[in-house]
Amino acid sequence: MAVRKALPAATLGAMRILKLEAEPLYLWPYLTAAPRGGTETQNLPLLLGKVDALPAGLDALVVTSDLQGVAPRALLGGAVALLGEVLADGLASLSAEGMLPPLEHTGVVLAGDLFSDDAALVRGASGDVRSVWDAFGQQFRWVAGVAGNHDTFGTARERAQFFRQRPEQQMLDGDVVDVDGLRVGGVSGIIGRPDKPGRRDEEAFLRSLRDVIRQDPELLVLHQGPDVPGTRMRGSAAIREGLPARDDLLVICGHSHWDAPLVALPAGPQVLNVDSRAVLLTC
Repeated sequence: MAVRKALPAATLGAMRILKLEAEPLYLWPYLTAAPRGGTETQNLPLLLGKVDALPAGLDALVVTSDLQGVAPRALLGGAVALLGEVLADGLASLSAEGMLPPLEHTGVVLAGDLFSDDAALVRGASGDVRSVWDAFGQQFRWVAGVAGNHDTFGTARERAQFFRQRPEQQMLDGDVVDVDGLRVGGVSGIIGRPDKPGRRDEEAFLRSLRDVIRQDPELLVLHQGPDVPGTRMRGSAAIREGLPARDDLLVICGHSHWDAPLVALPAGPQVLNVDSRAVLLTC
């Protein structure tokens, strides 16, 4: 896999989602913090989507975010683990059974907020998600993505060392990388008070977004995504207004759950919301 920061013109072109199945291929039950206290059981769905193009050598992309729950992990003898770790193992099992493409030809895109406390009692808990990134990184071709406002990676030194030692895992924040000929850009965190973790003021966020867009990514990964006016699809109007009028751009986001995960903005990109869901994209 080639990864580089200085990029030439776009290599792949448009990557449009042609179809997204409504019925999930698979469901993983997990515990998550309930809105009024305690825990509740939910199901993490795996949806299948078809795109018009993927780079040569890449059979599929897994995209997901907001995996804020816990479940038993078979590799740990049934001990409770973060939902993202369980998802990585579950996808590997489906691949081994021939239900999904080979992992060595599958990339992973993470759009943030991958932490839960061990008992899934604290709503909006923040913590270290390096184990989730590693669960995917050790099994799949590569991982690229952004940090959510509840994600940490140890100290600043530990975070830098973690990604320096894992060139197949690319954390994005205001930059663009080339993975297998696919140009992936990203902005981490959300708009908010800069004195709170995982947040920056609106102008700083939009400046970072502009820096990414100037580099012509084919896939744009955000934790906080745009809103869709006239709908219940919540997000940021400022981010929506900052997106280019490009129908050849696919935006991946989470943070606010949408009942309908896919929308095409008027005179703009497609947006795929993967909050509390996983989507497998193939040609």
